[in-house]
Amino acid sequence: MSTAILHTTDEIIDAPDADARTATSTAAGGASTSSASPPEAATRHSPVVRLTRSTGRVLRRTSALALFLLLWEFGTQYLLDPGRRVFLPPLHEVLAAAWGLIERGQLQQHLSASLTRSVIGFGVALVAGIGLGLVVAWYDGLREFLTPLLELFRNTAALALLPVFVLLLGIGEASKISIVAYASFFPVLLNTIAGVRTVDPLLVRAARSLGLSSLQLFQKVVLPSAVPTIFTGIRMGGTASILVLIAAEMVGAKAGLGYLIVNAQSSFQIPDMYAGILTVSVFGLLVNLLLVRLERHFSRWRTAAQGH
Repeated sequence: MSTAILHTTDEIIDAPDADARTATSTAAGGASTSSASPPEAATRHSPVVRLTRSTGRVLRRTSALALFLLLWEFGTQYLLDPGRRVFLPPLHEVLAAAWGLIERGQLQQHLSASLTRSVIGFGVALVAGIGLGLVVAWYDGLREFLTPLLELFRNTAALALLPVFVLLLGIGEASKISIVAYASFFPVLLNTIAGVRTVDPLLVRAARSLGLSSLQLFQKVVLPSAVPTIFTGIRMGGTASILVLIAAEMVGAKAGLGYLIVNAQSSFQIPDMYAGILTVSVFGLLVNLLLVRLERHFSRWRTAAQGH
């Protein structure tokens, strides 16, 4: 009996030592793990890893475009018969034609004419669309009054009104700038209204409880919250301005990318025609990239808030 009691007592005494050894080994393992973490973090943020990830993103984003250009270059040479190759020349012939237009100064002249019309018309649509959109979205009575009229004109294609603009304003610059402004106006207007209407009501009530005036509420809460939606409309309006302008220049113009394309087609200068089309595509892509950069600039607060 006494021997059993002694054995039990020894086990009870030895138990804290075992727990201490277990805790010591656990702490040592945790220390080794924590000591291994900084090298792993340094590896993840090393310049080589960042460069590899950036290269991977660039390849993913440009691979489809590269495949399309390769198909254009080699597919037209080896997959089309010579009769059809006249109407779809390889990429290197189109680039050579574009370089010839640049050397003669024709491409710069047509691009300058289109750019001037697009910038003026789009600028008018931008100012009018954002200004009227903010007012219409802020006053419910005015929005209910104007909504049927806005929906009527929004669903009327801009190109369908091109003859009306030509009849009223002639075939000069005024008709082309006006139809560009008309086509760009409604995407900007409607997205501005939607952006203001979708501002979180809790933010508005909180700002009013803090004593902000209506002007301060607009500057500090409404406009920053509506910027992403407004810029969506601006990008849509920018795309519409280019498309409608090219179509308008094909009808009655003596300069511009649209005129270059239709004139080359009627003169059977097929590489020049595709050079004009390629210029329009690059021009539209650059405009979109510029608008995306502006959107990121004016939405930096939202990105910082999401990061936290």
